Amino acid sequence: QTFLATNVLTNNVMLLAGFALLLVGLGFKVAAVPFHAWTPDVYEGSPSPVVAYMASGVKVAGFAGMIRVFTYTFSIYRDDWQPMIYVLAVATLIIGSLFAVSQTNVKRMLAYSSISHAGFILVAIEAASTQGTRAALFYLATYTFMVAGSFGVVTVVGRSGDNAHDLSDYNGLAKRSPLLAFAFLVFLLAQAGVPFTSGFLAKFGVIGAAVDARSFWLALVAMLSSVISAFVYLRIVLAMYDRDTEVTGPKLTVPVGARVAILIALVVTIGVGLVPEPLAHVTRTAVALTEPRPAPEAAPIELSAGG
Repeated sequence: QTFLATNVLTNNVMLLAGFALLLVGLGFKVAAVPFHAWTPDVYEGSPSPVVAYMASGVKVAGFAGMIRVFTYTFSIYRDDWQPMIYVLAVATLIIGSLFAVSQTNVKRMLAYSSISHAGFILVAIEAASTQGTRAALFYLATYTFMVAGSFGVVTVVGRSGDNAHDLSDYNGLAKRSPLLAFAFLVFLLAQAGVPFTSGFLAKFGVIGAAVDARSFWLALVAMLSSVISAFVYLRIVLAMYDRDTEVTGPKLTVPVGARVAILIALVVTIGVGLVPEPLAHVTRTAVALTEPRPAPEAAPIELSAGG
């Protein structure tokens, strides 16, 4: 990091190749397009509690590594890697939102939804600014609880065998388990970016960072993607709350552990949406503590293509 911060390479072909390879590995980890193909099948085939961890903890760790590597370590070369992130962000936003519309399995819907969320975080990283890093950290913190709570509900609805994940299995959920349906409603609205939820502030911060970095077209793509994704969440909401739908499933019993986990996620999702300052303060402090000190003026150095 110190070497790259104090020297400008006059022949950086190998460095750019390294950027690309790092982006491939980290992109696979966070399910960014075109490295996303594993996500829907793995989410659908894995136990729902495991998916909750994969969609939250694993994705957060992947993005933490991406921020640390590109935003900080290679900050002086941002003009080289920003276009790569830009392309990944656009593709991830579009593919994630469009492919989610055609799904009928709720776990696959949420899988493509998580891909779309990854696109939003990539938008913040592409800004390559303090505001962008704060927005990315805020988004990751709120997303963790939104998606963990969502898959908590999916786990309960899936029941014994964890195989009741078709959209029709959610028909009349508000009648069978009104509190569970309400919790899922809040998580879905938050993922759609509805005001007074943490998701609204997260998306607002990301788009604001993109506009501040003058990535206007990228911000526009993010907003359009959010509108498309809202239709996906609305399909699930209508299935749960449609009064004319015949209730076909049994009344659900929520285990104590799942009840506590869903309640915590629900409180955080609503609480941050109403009182965001504590989390915003944490993100500002984290960025201030991790930002590198100003480096001395970079000096050019001659390197061959082979290093």
